[in-house]
Amino acid sequence: MKERLKQAFPYLAERGALRFDEVLAPYSSFKIGGAADAFLMPPTIMDLAQVLSFALGNGIPYFILGKGSNLLISDQGIRALVINMSEMNKITRDENFVSTFSGVSLRRVAEFAQKEGLAGLEFAHGIPGSVGGAVFMNAGAYGGEIKDVLYCSKYLIPEVAALQGNYPVKHLKAAEHEFGYRSSSIQRKGYILTSSVFRLQEADPEEIKARMQELDIQRKDKQPMELSSAGSVFKRPPGHFAGKLIEDCCLKGYRVGDAAVSDKHCGFIVNLGKATAQDVMQVIRHVQNTVFERYSIKLELEIRLIGEM
Repeated sequence: MKERLKQAFPYLAERGALRFDEVLAPYSSFKIGGAADAFLMPPTIMDLAQVLSFALGNGIPYFILGKGSNLLISDQGIRALVINMSEMNKITRDENFVSTFSGVSLRRVAEFAQKEGLAGLEFAHGIPGSVGGAVFMNAGAYGGEIKDVLYCSKYLIPEVAALQGNYPVKHLKAAEHEFGYRSSSIQRKGYILTSSVFRLQEADPEEIKARMQELDIQRKDKQPMELSSAGSVFKRPPGHFAGKLIEDCCLKGYRVGDAAVSDKHCGFIVNLGKATAQDVMQVIRHVQNTVFERYSIKLELEIRLIGEM
């Protein structure tokens, strides 16, 4: 894989956009994860399409990595080409619409909208993810979700990129995202999001800023923002709250190695310093088993598990 990619895209390797044996822990909000066989930060969508075409045509598996905020990466890393979109990070405004590439952080988009006097993304200011990841999983917090403000997206179909090897960008209207709880058609169909447009409302920039600050205070008060984590580990079971179920099972602070159930919010598992993916998985399984034994409720993962566990 490595030699084939290096020979096919020497210009990307020379400029550092294509790397090999790149450790992924720094790209994960958990600060956990081994190395990727190959790591690409495409400068343009054309570069992305061409590398995708080559990878699919040569049987090279790939994985799209955003800000790494909702996943747990294996200690053994990923035997694939990992694609990080952070080099494509332009944001623009047209009337009440904000357009942004998928690699831009939600915090940056929310701050851009605030300065422009556009409201609607305040809930997203504290979500530590990228636009692509947020749309992919319909991210939400404090009563707001991506589906509430998304207008449309652009995406690549990997198989089309493999056949054409050019710039096969397609459009997806808001309704066509088929958003559900932490899900979307982008996720289910395996599309690669390249950019999105949000429809917002004009408002006083200072009022927007005050609302964002209010939510930030709530997050810091209720969530372990000072420690590395992947956010909420489990989906909310119908009629229940995962954190409450875990706390009622007396699992607050339960620890394996440096992975622990947060003392501040039991829906979070935190990295106390040198946690491994194996540590986190042991905590996850113990929590799931304990909650099921007591309440007959199966806690489903909200975070994604990447690589061999």
